[in-house]
Amino acid sequence: MSEIDAAADESTAVVKRPLDIVVLAGGISHERDISIRSGRRVADALQEAGHRVIVRDPDASLLPYLAANRPDVVFPALHGSSGEDGSLFELLHGLGLAVVGSRGEAARLAWRKPAASEVVARAGVAVPDNIVLSHETFRELGAPSVLEVLRSAMPGEVVVKPGSGGSAQGVSIVSSTDELPRAMVEAFVYDDVAIVERRILGTEIAVTVVDEGDGPVALPAVEIVPTGGVYTFQARYTAGETTFYAPSRLPDDHAEAAARAAITAHGALGLGDLSRIDFIVDEDGTPWFLEANVVPGLTETSIAPLAIRAAGRTQADVYDVLVAHAASRSA
Repeated sequence: MSEIDAAADESTAVVKRPLDIVVLAGGISHERDISIRSGRRVADALQEAGHRVIVRDPDASLLPYLAANRPDVVFPALHGSSGEDGSLFELLHGLGLAVVGSRGEAARLAWRKPAASEVVARAGVAVPDNIVLSHETFRELGAPSVLEVLRSAMPGEVVVKPGSGGSAQGVSIVSSTDELPRAMVEAFVYDDVAIVERRILGTEIAVTVVDEGDGPVALPAVEIVPTGGVYTFQARYTAGETTFYAPSRLPDDHAEAAARAAITAHGALGLGDLSRIDFIVDEDGTPWFLEANVVPGLTETSIAPLAIRAAGRTQADVYDVLVAHAASRSA
């Protein structure tokens, strides 16, 4: 038995090492394959750090298994609604388990993009103008009438996206009003709510925020330059489809503004342990909030691992401290 590494919070209880950890990966969302890749990378890093790790799919046997075996820590690497809408986090905490990640209510808030944007805007972070529409309203008021209002109220280029979800699924950039109907249909495939948002031109970045017990810290921003110009699902998870700059090529003052905005968003939403906050930084250096991710991708092509390396650290080091901190909260 030994104490938590010096990197962990020294004020917390002593935690045994190595830890028995269950990494959750897979699920039934549209992002299942990505989650499996993330989970495998997390498991490899935690094993490198010396822990005993099992990877489990969240199926009907999961909760009885966790209740019977009671691992020291659960590390969710589940993307999509099965892992990020807050339900799973609440169930895990309901079992009294130590969990890496946010509380259920915070995850639920971040998952619903319109609500998250409102909270972040109230905290003082810039959010693009948007109109939020339910599928029911779209049908009841008639698509032609609704589309006409949208074209009038949101002139110029817009981004249409589902009200929840990740990995750019269901997201369209609309340059011509003729493209708007198709974009709305695409968004409604993934959610009953769609967001029509003014497109902000600038540098696309993502800021990973890590809280290892001493408060949230922003890792170096990662700049995203897709080969095709748009950071699509394919561009996110296919090697060679996107060029990443870690750290970003932003001027120092712009990067610092983005880091402050990321920490503000993370705190306003009540997120914990690990998150990724996405922005567009305009030419004046204003970071415009796009969304928050409570379970960021952790695959070989994902942004959070790039940010960890840009900070001069390893995934094994960061995940090791996160699981130790999670275990200490329930020790």
